[in-house]
Amino acid sequence: MLPFLIVGGIGLAVLLISLIVGDIFDHFEIGDGAISGTALGVAAVVFGASGVLTYTAGLDTVWAYVLAAVLALLAYLVAVFFVKRLTRSSDGVPLSALGLSGVSRSDISPAGGEVSLDGPGEVERRLAYSDAPIPEGVRIRVVEHSGTRVKVVAE
Repeated sequence: MLPFLIVGGIGLAVLLISLIVGDIFDHFEIGDGAISGTALGVAAVVFGASGVLTYTAGLDTVWAYVLAAVLALLAYLVAVFFVKRLTRSSDGVPLSALGLSGVSRSDISPAGGEVSLDGPGEVERRLAYSDAPIPEGVRIRVVEHSGTRVKVVAE
């Protein structure tokens, strides 16, 4: 049972590193993303967990390894499928908010504030600033977009 716990623990560490830092195997460019740190972490965790469960259920050790390997392979393939699908769906190009209208959700000054914009994909508030103070609840228009902040003027 100890090998299953070790592999599962290593898989959990790889999964956490991949989720915090990003996919660690992207830098190696192996097989056009065929090796994914997230998918390997998922597979190792599934291998460890299913191995421990089948071993404690009283199955023979050989069957515990076989079942754990098959389930780990299936988990890896499913994880790679979803990672590739999510990567492909992300275009990576942020949409420009330049010219969008909206409403100030807090007082806006050169130091900052928040706005809600009326545009496709604009579901959250954005950080905003302006040259002149704008009170809360006023219609605004975006005149500049830099990073995650937008510069606005009152309409």
